[in-house]
Amino acid sequence: MTAPLLVPRVFRFDDVDAFRSSIRNLDVDFTPLARKISAEQIILSLPGCELNYTQSFPRIVDAQLAPHSTAVGFTMDDGVPMRFNGVERDRAAIVLGGGGAFYSSVEQTPRQYASVIFTPEIVDRGWPNSGLHFSIHEISQRAQDRLREVVRQVLLVTSDQVTIAEFATGASIKETLLAAIDNAFAEIVPAKWATRANTTRQFKVFNDARAILAGDVAHPIYSGELARQIGVSVRTLHDAIQRYRGMSLHRYLRLRRLWLVRKQLLAGAPSVKACALAYGFWHLSDFSRSYRSHFGEAPSETLAASRRPGVMRAGPSDARHDS
Repeated sequence: MTAPLLVPRVFRFDDVDAFRSSIRNLDVDFTPLARKISAEQIILSLPGCELNYTQSFPRIVDAQLAPHSTAVGFTMDDGVPMRFNGVERDRAAIVLGGGGAFYSSVEQTPRQYASVIFTPEIVDRGWPNSGLHFSIHEISQRAQDRLREVVRQVLLVTSDQVTIAEFATGASIKETLLAAIDNAFAEIVPAKWATRANTTRQFKVFNDARAILAGDVAHPIYSGELARQIGVSVRTLHDAIQRYRGMSLHRYLRLRRLWLVRKQLLAGAPSVKACALAYGFWHLSDFSRSYRSHFGEAPSETLAASRRPGVMRAGPSDARHDS
């Protein structure tokens, strides 16, 4: 019997409407911030874990880890800082989430990062405790360099299609990854900015808003209604969105409604006008300008493309912008 290959799977996307995250055990909900994208995901399955390398594109991301899993993540490049759980820092850092944990990020520019998702969850290595959302920890530059180098070497070696038998089993790769992660958590640098990111005072307000918006994609939800459903003032809601999204509450809700309109147009909506009005865009010329500015084409072009033979339309399950 031929030994199975230990080879990374590669997924590439140049179309934001076709993008689908292939990372298992992580439910990803995104809103694009760019007209054109160049995204790549490399996934290597190992015994008890998956190593994921992502070349991302400008976007807003909400993600939740599946139960009975542990996820560790870190950047693979240096660039414009991402807003992670409400903070922006261009420092060596590592993030950690346990089963069911949530994180929010705003990526204004393309970035590269890696994650390792362990199933079952890690419980016996002395890593920091995780709570309702992913925690972030500043680490030494040396520890970050080691993490990055291990990922690069693992992907380089396994891309040569070495069989599991020749490589002695993927367990040895997993052990190398665990050693690098252990070292990173041993070299945590106490930092006030990380403590702020790991607090939960505003997190509940933001997470409640996210859940309500994700649960109703068929109708526009406005600021006052959203605040009433959560039980807070609009100002409190605005402050939470500003922290976690890096933009005003009204801008975020408008951006979300634009994305939902696009999904409906791709699904073959009856007309642009009907779809725009259904999502609260009463000034149609202003809507068209905003849509073209964000997606690089007129809404009528999106609808026309959805009706061409051979074009895959979004189904009911795609109405929520998940990946």
